[in-house]
Amino acid sequence: MPSSRPSLHSADREDRLDRVFHALSDRTRRALLHRLARGPASVSELAEPFAMSRPAVSKHLQVLEDAALIARAIDGRVHRCSIEARPLRDSAQWLEAYRAFWDETLGALAAYVDKEPTRNPDDDD
Repeated sequence: MPSSRPSLHSADREDRLDRVFHALSDRTRRALLHRLARGPASVSELAEPFAMSRPAVSKHLQVLEDAALIARAIDGRVHRCSIEARPLRDSAQWLEAYRAFWDETLGALAAYVDKEPTRNPDDDD
């Protein structure tokens, strides 16, 4: 399992992870990423399916942009967004380290339970 004391170098990585997980914590932002996984889209196209104002959608896009999950290209008045995969890969690698830890821990627990003799609660009388 990763060290509980981050180095100065890993502090930046931890800050990036914080921004990514914060961005992913909202269902609207996850839906925006899901749409962008199909290809780039303008802010207007992204806002269309949501029952919220364009400024509200823009705020969600700003959170995604701050987390480096999307890139924005500006052509005049049209803002086109596209998904950026690297922060998602970095987050998946972080999660993978903990998945391996929990798999090992739960595997040890299962082995322990399998070794314990089965007791019948009625035998306690």
